[in-house]
Amino acid sequence: MHLDTEHPKPERAYREFNLDRPGNIIFVGHHLSTGTQVRCLIRTITLAGALLEVSPNLDMPSHFFLEILGIHDEIGATMVKRDGELVTISFNMLINPEFLHHVLRLNFES
Repeated sequence: MHLDTEHPKPERAYREFNLDRPGNIIFVGHHLSTGTQVRCLIRTITLAGALLEVSPNLDMPSHFFLEILGIHDEIGATMVKRDGELVTISFNMLINPEFLHHVLRLNFES
């Protein structure tokens, strides 16, 4: 797989990759404090966002950080749409193609 690491074309930013990797939704509190975390399953990911599977009983925040298990970076995200347990999110900025490549390789190796 090859990702353009300098200037991803718009169609590449939205190319969807199956991930099926656990993650954490980290709630943003007062003064950007983080405390509450809930588990999710990251079904698919792109440079621009992801599809998450969460508990249907979870009261999802509009804005939060997403942590992909095994990677210690947190990604700022915004909920776009919810359909039961499936939540479509948008990253607050495109993630780096090299970071996405690392995430996909990590998933492939495990």
